[in-house]
Amino acid sequence: MTDTRSAAWDTYARSKPQRRRTNAKGETTWFNWTQYADHGPGADVLALDPGDTALDLGCGSGGNLAHLATLGIKAVGVDISAKQLGKARERWPDVAGMELHQGDALAYLGETSTLFDAVFSVFGVAWFTDPGVLLPIVHANLRPGGVFAFSQRPPVEGCYGCQASYIPRGADEDPAIVKRWDYAPETWCSLLKDHGFSDATATVLPASGRDRRTTGTLLVRAVRGGRTRLF
Repeated sequence: MTDTRSAAWDTYARSKPQRRRTNAKGETTWFNWTQYADHGPGADVLALDPGDTALDLGCGSGGNLAHLATLGIKAVGVDISAKQLGKARERWPDVAGMELHQGDALAYLGETSTLFDAVFSVFGVAWFTDPGVLLPIVHANLRPGGVFAFSQRPPVEGCYGCQASYIPRGADEDPAIVKRWDYAPETWCSLLKDHGFSDATATVLPASGRDRRTTGTLLVRAVRGGRTRLF
């Protein structure tokens, strides 16, 4: 199963260009939760301070990790795709404070002894993992007051639970198939509360007005009970 998923995400990596050298503000690193350039909130969603530790589940080519590292945060990323991590190392060779791991995110969470100040996923592992499996292990790996946040496409009305995503592999090959989990915002809040999180919010951010596409972005955020961290 791991090999199949790794091959699927290697295929996806080949279809995606590297992140731009600068954004619209001229910044060389930045945090982006949505599928649109220069749009939406930034790293403040995670309520991190310099010296804190954050884990990116499905870090891809590392753009968000690189930004956190420049803010003085220990930025740890895990991704199942060797090609994605290769792109991260190629794009951000001189950024100190980034730590990259190849492998299954659940396995990494089960093996690490680190308690993180934030765990996040941007169109990543949180979308492609059964929340009944993911949420308990994320909760266990967060410090009290730590933030768990993730973004993905909003669900299609009536299409909830486990769905199939198809990743093209070429004209002469069947697409790679990976599972994803889609729920309405209120369902995500209930699931998070059921697994011990507090202050759960789930919001659909409207699409960028500068883009012809109209699909918004679902942004979900919750806190592990204990010490309060302000957003």
